[in-house]
Amino acid sequence: MNVPPTETPTFVRGMGLYDATMIVMGAMIGSGIFIVSADMARLINSPGWLLAAWGLTGVMTIAGALCFGELAAMFPHAGGVYVFLREAYSPLFGFLFGWTVFTVIQTGTIAAVAVAFARFLSLLFPPVSETRYLIAPLHLSQTYAISLSTAQLTAILVILLLTWSNSRGLNYGKIIQNVFTSAKAAALALLVLAGLLFGWNAAAVHANFTAPFALHDFGPELGVPPDSIFGLIIALCVAQSGSLFSASAWGDVTYIAAEVRDPHRNVPRAMVIGCGTVIGLYILANVAYLAVLPLPAIQHAPSDRVATAALEQIVPGYGPVIMAIAIMISTFGCTNGLILAGARAYYAMAKDGLFFSRAGELNRARVPGWSLAVQGVWASLLVLPRTFNPATRQYGNLYSNLLDYVISAALLFYIFTVGAVFRLRSTRPDAERPYRVTGYPFMPAAYIAVAIVILVVLFAYRPATTWPGLVIVAAGALVYAALGRSR
Repeated sequence: MNVPPTETPTFVRGMGLYDATMIVMGAMIGSGIFIVSADMARLINSPGWLLAAWGLTGVMTIAGALCFGELAAMFPHAGGVYVFLREAYSPLFGFLFGWTVFTVIQTGTIAAVAVAFARFLSLLFPPVSETRYLIAPLHLSQTYAISLSTAQLTAILVILLLTWSNSRGLNYGKIIQNVFTSAKAAALALLVLAGLLFGWNAAAVHANFTAPFALHDFGPELGVPPDSIFGLIIALCVAQSGSLFSASAWGDVTYIAAEVRDPHRNVPRAMVIGCGTVIGLYILANVAYLAVLPLPAIQHAPSDRVATAALEQIVPGYGPVIMAIAIMISTFGCTNGLILAGARAYYAMAKDGLFFSRAGELNRARVPGWSLAVQGVWASLLVLPRTFNPATRQYGNLYSNLLDYVISAALLFYIFTVGAVFRLRSTRPDAERPYRVTGYPFMPAAYIAVAIVILVVLFAYRPATTWPGLVIVAAGALVYAALGRSR
């Protein structure tokens, strides 16, 4: 008897434009917009230039999305940026990106956002706490330890739950993403409306907008001349490490291009619509902060929770609870989007023999189940290590340090990816391009120039959190060489 061959599962093109846009927005909106403006305000020390810093982030994000759109339309395959770098330069470039995404960028962000969910849950349910230990800190050295608190356990359970739900099929992940992204976008919009309509503080508005672009002393750690254009440029560039991180992950939709209907059109459109909407909300949120709080209150908001401080002014006594619920919705949806998208990058690497071979297989639900599982396990492990400051006796989270380290590496990969537009137009001039970036060659050239300036400033003024990113990338080169010898 002849047994018919078993068909190899293929991806389901089950996402439309709305679904893809929700991936973009969901991955972008986490907890950063509610927090990072405090550090940015301390660095820039000017209300108007704080908004300008967010405006610069917006221009760069949308310009980058337009450039990525051309590449996504050329290569509508699973893997996204990994595929773009592989095709434009070499497999090594693709692997270095994928290596950094797996070791830190995607998994570290998953860990960070899941812990943020647990931290804000602790405000509503005190038994979930970073100081209530199931396993007390076990010191590996004077500055590093491993622990398991109820907050850490909650974060791990969130990661594992969303990993499992995404392994059940695309529809599960898509529904969760659509519901939670819609809810958190609405919550952010309501925060803006509440600030502008009900929290309007005439004294704060007068203080912040009488001379909004006046130059003052900049963050003391920068060591730049006060009241100078040079100091302003340095402060704006360093501040981008916060705002760019809050607006990052918009390219994650390219990882799932193989599951988007009509990807040549819908992936570029999703990036532009999603990025434009989120950046608009981010800038309006900062306008609302400045309408409610004077700049010093933003700079010194408790635990940098600017949005909570603003809501406390609008609805005294309820601000922390309302904000906790909003951030829990936001971080849960963000974690889901990161988990859904990231697994497709490792799937593409595995198909090229550059990751665990099982990660290159689709399960019966036609999603990369093994890739999801490996990502979930590693992200969960990143929740456990702690940093320890002997002077203050305070514990931190190792993934937070790692994320700081790779901001520069992520920006470097963005520069190379935008540069891929130039390279592919040169090496493959006759390739089909269903979408061509608007304003070529000026748009991608301007993005690269500004990104290089920011990168140089970060290396010069924040070396402790930038140079280690290159070490992580360099380690990937060694792994790639080892893989080459083993094949």
